[in-house]
Amino acid sequence: MTDTRRSQPLRGLRIVEISSYVATPLSGMTLAQLGADVIRVEPVGGAVDRTRWPLAESGTSLYWSGLNKGKRAIEVDLSAEEGRALVGELIVSGGPRGGIVISNSERYPELSFEALSARRPDVIHVLLTGRRDGGPAVDYTVQAATGFPLLTGPEDVAEPVNSVVPAWDVAAGLYLTVGLLAAERHRLLTGEGQQVRVALEDVALATAGNLGYLAEAQLSGTPRERGGNYVYGTFGRDFTTADGGRLMVVALTARHWRGLLAATGLTDVVSALAAALGVDFADEPARYRHRKVLGELLAGWFEGRTLAEAESALRAARVLWSRYRSFTELAALLGESPLMGAVEQPGVGGHWAPGSPVVMDGEQSPPAAAPQVGRHTGEVLRAELGLSAQDIATLREHGVVRGVSEPVNPGTAG
Repeated sequence: MTDTRRSQPLRGLRIVEISSYVATPLSGMTLAQLGADVIRVEPVGGAVDRTRWPLAESGTSLYWSGLNKGKRAIEVDLSAEEGRALVGELIVSGGPRGGIVISNSERYPELSFEALSARRPDVIHVLLTGRRDGGPAVDYTVQAATGFPLLTGPEDVAEPVNSVVPAWDVAAGLYLTVGLLAAERHRLLTGEGQQVRVALEDVALATAGNLGYLAEAQLSGTPRERGGNYVYGTFGRDFTTADGGRLMVVALTARHWRGLLAATGLTDVVSALAAALGVDFADEPARYRHRKVLGELLAGWFEGRTLAEAESALRAARVLWSRYRSFTELAALLGESPLMGAVEQPGVGGHWAPGSPVVMDGEQSPPAAAPQVGRHTGEVLRAELGLSAQDIATLREHGVVRGVSEPVNPGTAG
């Protein structure tokens, strides 16, 4: 059995997650992969994103399964006062290992920071909102509001092009994780709880500012235009080979640029071009300003070689490059990746899934299956709240909880 003590430094920490879609489940999974006991609370029948595409043939969501690996799941009727009271008790219990909740909903006053901190002053309440004022937003509306779709896509396209990657959800999920860990560190030092709020729109706005896009828009009289697959501010673009292959090539530094020219045999040609233009292509801005003429020179070289020949030349050079792959092509290579591990997911079957990308002291937390709806209801209520099998059976009868059936005899494993 793999020793994961180093890769799971958060073991002993218990987090209650009440969430859906991408950012908060990703945050919970990130924490679970680092060793935290993440208990996901779902409404009866499962959360609204349990059936989100893509789906396995059984109808099981591959999306949901991917974002909830390694958690425990309980099924509670949150529309009922008794159900909310049960979840509130779960949040505030657990001694020093408990008292932490992560959510993307302010729907239930009993589960707010104010209500929970009145019961447990050191509670850590981590909340994702759409906007800073609490208003709703999702990744795709945030994309539209922050300008990036107007810079994405081919140069001759006027319409906005959204990214298929929910980048702001992903970034927000990791900000939630950082905020939670910072609050937990503060609690260890001071004994004080905290409310942590992250707005999805703020994450996108901060990123646009941190990357200089907003300062450029304020200070420059010339708006940035679409650049297709050219890399802004340096030299990088895609190239097609004689046999229909396609590569992305990037030369960030002068060393990369020299390596690319040496690999393609264009050193003397580009030197003559530089002399004719009166520029020095060792300078990154010069390479960007003249990217199109340089790109056409290089395109001619790639078009005269097969993909294998181009890769062989680039492999020997100090340059950044990769061939374009489809997900199907990538899936065939997953068994070679140390990130991936074999998982037997209920409703899906066996497949390769990623463990934690955080490698700690040479160790990586392996992937674990995502839970079925209510898989751990009885286990959590019994172990974390001390309820008897009869107590749990009564809650089931009243429709407050559902999940894997519990035996009626107290103390019997369920």
